[in-house]
Amino acid sequence: MLASKFEGKPPTVVIDFKGHQYPKSVIFYAAFFYARYGVSYRDLEEIMAERGVEVDHATLNRWVVKFSPTIAENAQARKKPTAISWRMDETYIKVRGNWTYLYRAVDRDGQTLDFMLSERRDTAAARRFFKRAVGTNDVPERIAIDKSGANLAGFQSLNTILKFTGTGRTINIVQSKYFNHCTAE
Repeated sequence: MLASKFEGKPPTVVIDFKGHQYPKSVIFYAAFFYARYGVSYRDLEEIMAERGVEVDHATLNRWVVKFSPTIAENAQARKKPTAISWRMDETYIKVRGNWTYLYRAVDRDGQTLDFMLSERRDTAAARRFFKRAVGTNDVPERIAIDKSGANLAGFQSLNTILKFTGTGRTINIVQSKYFNHCTAE
């Protein structure tokens, strides 16, 4: 009976807080706040002090280093499944004064599935992005892309990898000049 209740759900990793002076809710809050808002450890120390928790910035660093990977793994395991149809595009944006390519994948509901910044817009960057997006979100049935030759070559190499190492499933590539800017359905 218990097995049927949890079928289809990935197991979560249990985080061991044994030996820590602070309650797990405080540690979770500190790690979440650091990861979400990108504050420094000294600023986080002040924020925690405003909430009545006296903790050193070095301790906050140890918490983030120790618990963040496990928290991220649990969040990834609980993520709801994505749509079977994606669209992918890239654009050129300025980040800290440098022009960079922003690759992103969006499902048919408009939810961002993954993104990546790259100095180059080439086959290697496209392949790296597609492998990461598929690795974290599962294999979609189809993906709409623009007419970029680099994106097409990146997808074709990913399909080759999927064909020989995965379940034999490949991704249907829908290529149109403007199709990736609207819904992929």
